[in-house]
Amino acid sequence: MRSTMSQAEPPTERRNPRTADIDTLESGDVLRLLLDEDARAVEAARAAAGPLAHAVDAAHGRLADGGRVHYFGAGASGRLAVLDATEITPTFGVPRELFTAHFAGGPAALTDSAIDREDAEPLGEADAQALGAGDVAVGITASGSTRYVAGALRAARAAGALTVLVTCNPDAPLRDLAEIVVVADTGPEALTGSTRLKAGTATKVLLNAFSTALMIKAGRTYGNLMVGLVATNAKLAERAVSLLAEATGAGADACRAALAEADGAIPEALVRLLTGCSAAEARAALGTGQGVRSAVAALGGHAG
Repeated sequence: MRSTMSQAEPPTERRNPRTADIDTLESGDVLRLLLDEDARAVEAARAAAGPLAHAVDAAHGRLADGGRVHYFGAGASGRLAVLDATEITPTFGVPRELFTAHFAGGPAALTDSAIDREDAEPLGEADAQALGAGDVAVGITASGSTRYVAGALRAARAAGALTVLVTCNPDAPLRDLAEIVVVADTGPEALTGSTRLKAGTATKVLLNAFSTALMIKAGRTYGNLMVGLVATNAKLAERAVSLLAEATGAGADACRAALAEADGAIPEALVRLLTGCSAAEARAALGTGQGVRSAVAALGGHAG
C-alpha cells in the first residue's frame, strides 16, 4: 500500500524573517547572516545525535554480517550523499561497493541539474531492487517528501533492509517508510527554499558523522588516526609514514620499512610495529575484521 503524502509546506520552504532584507546589506553583513544560519544548521544536526547513533548501531550489525550501505537522494541532498559515499574508500580503505550512492537520474543528472528525476518513484524502486535483508538503505531528502526516495525506501523495506530517513522536516511525509528517522530541524533557509544552504550543511554533517562513526565502530581507525587510508599519491604516502610514527613512536625510516614489508598496508605495518610480530601473524590477526586495536590485543601487544 502506498503512503499518503502530506501537502503541508515543509519548514525549509518557509520565509526566514532573519534574512528578509538580505539584499539591502553590505557583503560582510550578508556573509554574517549566511554563516549564522549555517551555525544553526550544525546545531540542528547535533540535536539529532540520538537517532543518528541508533542508525549507526543498527547499520553496524548489518555490515558486520556482510551487508552494505546504500544512499538514495536527488538534488542537493543526493549530491551530498554521492560525495560522502565516494570518500569512504580512500579514507578507510574499504571496498568501493560497501557504500553506494544512488542518484535520481544517474550520472548524467548528477552533473546536469536540468535532468530532474526526483519525482520518479518507480526509478527509486528500481534502483533499490538489488538490496537484500542484510543491507542498509538511507534515504536523504530535505523536505522529507522526495518521490524517488519514497520508491527506494519502500522497495528496500519490502526486501527486509534496514531503512533510515535523513531529513530536515520534522513532519516528513516519508517518515513512516523508515525504521529510523533522523531529523535536523533547520527551519527556513536564508534564501527561501534554497536547501543547498542550511539543509545542505546539516545533511553533510549528518552523513559525515554517520559514515565516520560506522567505520570507527568497524575498527577502521586507530584512535583518531586513519589507518585505512589508501596512499594513492606522494602526499598520502608521507601521511602514512607520519601516521605510523605518531601511533608507535618509531622513526620515519622504520615506518617506511614496515610499510614496504606490508606492501603499503598501513594496518599490517602498524600491528607489526606495535607487537614485533611477523607479517603472517599480523595478517591473521587483522583477518578477524575487528581492527588494529583488537589485533594487537590478540597478539598480546600493547595498543597506545
